[in-house]
Amino acid sequence: MESSVDFSLAIGERRAVTTLLVSETSEDAQLVTAARSGDRAAFGQLYGRYSRMVHGILLARVPRIEVDDLVHDVFLVALKRLPALRDPAAFGGWLAAIARHRAYDYHRQSEGVDELTDDVAGASASSSEAVAALEAIRGLPEAYRETLILRLVEGMTGPEIAARTGLTPGSVRVNLHRGMQQLRARLGIARVEDE
Repeated sequence: MESSVDFSLAIGERRAVTTLLVSETSEDAQLVTAARSGDRAAFGQLYGRYSRMVHGILLARVPRIEVDDLVHDVFLVALKRLPALRDPAAFGGWLAAIARHRAYDYHRQSEGVDELTDDVAGASASSSEAVAALEAIRGLPEAYRETLILRLVEGMTGPEIAARTGLTPGSVRVNLHRGMQQLRARLGIARVEDE
């Protein structure tokens, strides 16, 4: 079976995505500037845009039961430190770094504390597959774990992950591809190739 690709369309789509991401970044910079001036609604909009990313980064690193509280902690830290952000256009990457550091802090503070397993907590049978998949993702290297959770759990697109986290689109593509390969191997899922 022969397939053809209209490269002019593909290039146009890439330009549209790039233009969208650039305009979103400049809009984020405006929101950061407004939030620095005390505009709580502007910070609320930043929260709305970035809460899924922060949730995914934390979900890749800390117990599920702790994630929601830590998301709020990350945004409180960001609000306090917002005046120290040098480049308002770099808000996404800066916030991602705060989330990663908060996860590391959580583990430093939690040494010696036992976590309830899903069996003890009474997880339903229908959620056991999701828990198994999440645990398989958590067993992957950090770079793959984070991008896979942002893609598969948070529903973010590759370009959206790149724009929000400050990673390059190429890095996100590679991390997603290699992470999916390793996840399939862990879960014993054979990839069906097009014939």
